[in-house]
This record gives sequence, structure tokens and C-alpha cells, in this order.
Amino acid sequence: MNIHETTRSYETWMRRRITVVRSDLREKHRLMAEAPFPFLRATFYRWMQLWPEICPELAKAPVVLAVGDLHVENFGTWRDADGRLNWGVNDFDEVYPLPYTIDLVRLAASAYLAIRAEHLTLKPKKACAALLDGYQEGLRSAGRPFVLAEHAGWLRELALSRLRDPKRFWKKLAGLAGERKSLPADARKVLERMLPEPGLAYRIFHRRAGMGSLGRQRFVALADWRGGKVAREAKALLPSACARARAEKREAKIYYMDAVRRAVRAPDPFLGVQGRWVVRRLFPDSCRIEIADLPTKRDELRIFEDMGREVANVHLGSAAAIAAVRRDLARRSGEWLHATAKAMARATLEDWMTWRRG
Repeated sequence: MNIHETTRSYETWMRRRITVVRSDLREKHRLMAEAPFPFLRATFYRWMQLWPEICPELAKAPVVLAVGDLHVENFGTWRDADGRLNWGVNDFDEVYPLPYTIDLVRLAASAYLAIRAEHLTLKPKKACAALLDGYQEGLRSAGRPFVLAEHAGWLRELALSRLRDPKRFWKKLAGLAGERKSLPADARKVLERMLPEPGLAYRIFHRRAGMGSLGRQRFVALADWRGGKVAREAKALLPSACARARAEKREAKIYYMDAVRRAVRAPDPFLGVQGRWVVRRLFPDSCRIEIADLPTKRDELRIFEDMGREVANVHLGSAAAIAAVRRDLARRSGEWLHATAKAMARATLEDWMTWRRG
């Protein structure tokens, strides 16, 4: 199947499981045509089709509970139960038992596309080397949560940047599309339970965000509480595209919270799964970080090393597999990550050009 056929097949599979927001899906298709990087973010289902064909040997590597849809903009910040600001993987929608190599290759391939678009200046080979160095160090040290108060360098600067401007954040959130009256009853209950006080007056908005999840229902409850604004989000839950790729007959298990709980991190106490919804608090300090939000003066080698360490933090949640992962890494030599990421990035570019031609 080509990219058009695969997309139609995936969206048919998706419609059988959740209510699809058609206008968001049309917007997703439009954004996919704009550039290769957003195309990659939007098409993890296609990656899972190409991965075993292009990287058959890597597809046999030891299995961990992997992020799956990992890329350079799937990182963000949140506040833990003690109010500390943390950084790490931001989205676990596509978590699934997969070869550990898939997260490294997809992250490296996304770096290739970001470098190609001149969003980053680091050379691809150096980005791959930094990712591997960080990942291996993370495994050796048994991981470490990224609590920003404890880290100097680019992470500290990120915490103090304009990204944290509450006025800018709430203005953007208040500019969401008009109120939707089609809020499902279970989503309303979930959002009301998440608010800081029972009986609090709130407004419901439809939110359009992300790329891979565009097309899913996503609702925000916005309220004023004790002198400031608060917001809670509920996003429709969907099994990983890996379940479709593996043609699972029974209803696929969703591993979202398994990965969050097992990872080496101080978790976000507001993040969870309730029924058929992923719920979280929206706040200036709890958001995904785009490349444009990174500090202007930055050590990109260090950024990729830290991303590699964070991948290790997630994979260390699969404790029984780590010895096998270490052995597998030790036997790999040369520039295996560079070569395979380059091949997957090239395949993504070819699909993108096909998509653009319609």
C-alpha cells in the first residue's frame, strides 16, 4: 500500500474505535503536506508499516515498553507532586512492546528532518552519536529523572524562558474555538472530577493540538478559581497504531499509563487515564516543547544526549529486558543508528512527496 492507501486504512480502523472530528482530520491532512517533519509526526501508522521492511534486523532487537511515536518535539515539562518542574517525554499515546531500537531510530530520523528544515544546526552523524551516548549512559547509571532545579545548562534556561509566560499561555488558550455542546457525558464527568473544587463554573472548548492525535475528540474545561485560571483536558483514548500493524484480533491493550508508572521519572499527578479519556492539567509549566521554544543559545549536543538519557529512563521501566538490551547494544558497531535513521528519513521524504502530489 502507498501512503494514501495506508492513511485511508488507518483512519477507517480509527473510526471503528472512536468518534472522529472530521474538520480536525482535514486539517491534519493539510498540515501533512506542508513539510516532512510534521508529516513524520502525523504518520506513525505508516512508520510501523515501513519499519520491519527497511530495518528487518533492528526489528528483531530486544523488546521493551517503547514510546513508539518518538521525535524531537515529543518532550515537554510538567510539575510533579512536590511542585518541582520536570522535563521528559510528553506523549505516550503510541506506547507498545517494541524493539528498543525503534525509539532511537525514530528520534534520530526526526532529527534528520529537523536539521534538513534548518530548525537545528547539528550534523546528523553527531546527533546520532550524542543520542547513543546519552542512552548508554542512562542505562549504565540506572536512569535519573530530569528535575530542572537540579540541572544546569539548557534545561535551566528553558525553565526560565518566555515559554513560561502565563499571560501568553492563557491568552492562547482563551482563543480556542467556540464552545461545543456535543461534549460526551463521560467526558464531562471526567473533567468535572479533575477541577480543583466541586461545583466550579467552567466553559468547555474543543482544542486542536498535536499532529498524530489530530482527529480525536479533545475537550478543555476552562475556569476561574481563587484569583486565577485553571484548565483540564480530556483527549479520546485510542490503542496504539502498533495494534493495527500487528493485526490484533481482540481489543488491543492500551499501555499509556504502564509506561508512565514504570519510567524513571517524577510523574505528573494530574496525568492519567479515566475510562476512554486521557486526562491532564493544562498550565504554562505543563506543555510540549517545540523546537522554536528551545533557547536561542543552546548546546545541541547536550540536548540530544539528554534526549537519549530520557529514552533510557523510559526503557528502564522494562527491567527484565535491560540486560539483553545492553548486550545487543554492545555487539553493534559502526554508525548503525546513523545509517538506519537516514534510511527511514529518506522513506519518509518519499512518502511526503507522494502525499503532496495527491
